[in-house]
Amino acid sequence: MKPELNHKATGVKRPFKFEEIWRIRTRIEIQNNLMQLALLNLAIDSKLRTCDLLALKVRSIATHDQVFERVQ
Repeated sequence: MKPELNHKATGVKRPFKFEEIWRIRTRIEIQNNLMQLALLNLAIDSKLRTCDLLALKVRSIATHDQVFERVQ
C-alpha cells in the first residue's frame, strides 16, 4: 500500500519579499479594507505567526484609549 501524496507545503515558508508586501498593502488600501490593513501591519510589525495573530484579543493589545507597545 502506497502512502498518498500530500501536495500541501510543509515546513518553514520563505518570508515575503519587500515588493510582495507592498503589492498586498496597495491592494488592501485600494479596497479600503481597514481591518485587513491593520492585521497586515500588525503581523509585519510584530512578526507573529498567523495562528498567533488571529488568537489575539483586543484586550491583549489595548485598554480603554491606549494601545500597548508590547502585547501582554
